Amino acid sequence: MSKAPPPKPTDSELEILHVLWQHGPATVRAINDHLGQRRQAEVGYTTTLKMLQLMLDKSLVRRDDADRSHVYRAAVREQETQSLLLDKFVDATFGGSALKLVMQALGSRSTSADELAQIRRLLNDIEIQNSTSNAPDDDHA
Repeated sequence: MSKAPPPKPTDSELEILHVLWQHGPATVRAINDHLGQRRQAEVGYTTTLKMLQLMLDKSLVRRDDADRSHVYRAAVREQETQSLLLDKFVDATFGGSALKLVMQALGSRSTSADELAQIRRLLNDIEIQNSTSNAPDDDHA
């Protein structure tokens, strides 16, 4: 039996997850301080605590209560969360078309030569990967 994927995090939850992904396990105070630095504005400690409690209920974070101050860690991986959010975004915004997404992204902003070179390498890697995975087996030919 496979377990259900975690729910899509809200923007505020995603901001907390970014802190945990970048800095690793942390106390509520440390997370709150990082959020304040990211936003360049004070963030209420109790608000951060409440968000973490909600995220714990949703299985987005885990809590270690071994010490006096609770330490929170991300329970979801960054890449998996990005994939989940991107898939939902592409489906909802671009009708599931990766081509439309890429065309919009590249057409609406200036892209550096370095970024274009990286994109070309990525496309080449994908082509190679696809051609090797679609090649007929020698055993079955």
